[in-house]
Amino acid sequence: MDDNTPDGMDDNPPADRAHETPGRRAVAEGPKDLKFRLLAQELRQQVRAGVWPVGGRLPTEKQLALGSGSSVSTVRRAVDELIAEGLVVRRQGSGTFVLAPDAPRTARALIGVLVPDTTFYYPQVLQGIEEGLSAAGARLLLTCSGYDQEREARDVADLLDGGADGLLLVPTFNGPEHRESYLARIAALPVPAVLIERRGTSLGDTSEYVCTHHEAGAYDAVRHLAALGHRSIGLVLRAPAPTAPPLIEGYRQAAAELGCATTEFEATRQEWSPATADRALAALRAGGATAAVCFGDRQAALLEGAARRAGLTVPDDLALVAYDDEIADLADIPLTAVAPPKHLLGRTAAETLLRRLREPGSARHRILLRPSITVRQSCGARPT
Repeated sequence: MDDNTPDGMDDNPPADRAHETPGRRAVAEGPKDLKFRLLAQELRQQVRAGVWPVGGRLPTEKQLALGSGSSVSTVRRAVDELIAEGLVVRRQGSGTFVLAPDAPRTARALIGVLVPDTTFYYPQVLQGIEEGLSAAGARLLLTCSGYDQEREARDVADLLDGGADGLLLVPTFNGPEHRESYLARIAALPVPAVLIERRGTSLGDTSEYVCTHHEAGAYDAVRHLAALGHRSIGLVLRAPAPTAPPLIEGYRQAAAELGCATTEFEATRQEWSPATADRALAALRAGGATAAVCFGDRQAALLEGAARRAGLTVPDDLALVAYDDEIADLADIPLTAVAPPKHLLGRTAAETLLRRLREPGSARHRILLRPSITVRQSCGARPT
């Protein structure tokens, strides 16, 4: 969720990329290529003849294979050809359906997706994106930047060269280029782009985005702890990160409204270790804190260890709420955690971009999704 998360790169292109970047086929085609093309032509003629009505579902790939005497892989290649032509659409979990001849552009759009990591936080986001695009018949071309601004620029250029009609981007702001300059460059791209979990701070920024309302997440975490009787609540952060400023804002607003005493501790991701957690605990105790909101799960788990070394118990001596809910349930004492709606983020971002492609002149959307709190043992509240 922030630009300091370890790299989890996956540069393997989607399985159907050959159909998304035409012109890369070998000059000579073998018997297998000829067979799939003949089958694609047969299916194309059947679709146009109305063998399956508009909106109707084609037989399964296995059924088509049995009926045509072809292998399932040959059938899949033939169906992929029809999908690329906008004749049919594959809907995840439902099957392949015939599109109307005048189906909207989004039914065959190619959407470029750039994320910084494919192993932490973003897998659920990607699932939501895939679901949203699949429901509309659009295709996905994925790349992973590894939190590297220069690489991101090359990746975006590659997505555009690959024919992307629109982009879903998680840009890296923690780099040599200033955030607002970076956003201005994205706004100048020749295709529409929707940001995910990133937004500008200037009123001059015109970007469309879908983000977690992190201010509200921190606000709700403080209110949750206050409702349990805590009047001195700390905030423990890893920074710099795009998520940190909104978390600070929500934390401070809730504390001010509720009249809670505050203590803030911050260290970089690289600094975080058991020794850093000991320093964080010392700062919280010096401030009289009996509870803390921790960004993120790892920092909260390290703080649990620091409390144990100091002879304190969680949650009796120190109640904790983590932020992210990626590995919070794996801590020695399972962590209550603020959970961003990752899957919904991805699906909403995909739908927002597809709407932009359908209605290029419509008002720009800036969507904030409020996270939820998953209650576990670390705050002392009874899980529901």
